[in-house]
Amino acid sequence: MIRRELNHLPDLFVPKNFLFLSHSYDWWEDSVLLLIYLLTVGFLGYAWRYLWQVLKHTSLSLYLSVAVLALLQYMGENAIVFPHALGIVVEELAELTIYGLALAYLWSFRLSDFDTCSERTLKLDKTTSS
Repeated sequence: MIRRELNHLPDLFVPKNFLFLSHSYDWWEDSVLLLIYLLTVGFLGYAWRYLWQVLKHTSLSLYLSVAVLALLQYMGENAIVFPHALGIVVEELAELTIYGLALAYLWSFRLSDFDTCSERTLKLDKTTSS
């Protein structure tokens, strides 16, 4: 997602012959995005228990909604079923809705709820293994 959104940046603000420390804009963009990817994977690996609890307790309707919206976004972007002009609108609206759902979910997210749930799970695992 970040890569797609950043594709418009060089066209608007960065000159074609941009060099910084003898590297092009594309090199810097790739380097920064690689760092972001590595940090994200590292944090997810570090917090895998929380991630698993979140994935298990997220409602199936949210997964289905995002999947349908992603399909609509793909169809709009590639003008499948929709005419090209309408497809652009459908793509952007689906993308905006996905971002809105993610923001609403993260806004209502309480880490303490999953912390107590994982503590109970760990206690149950310890008692069953003893």
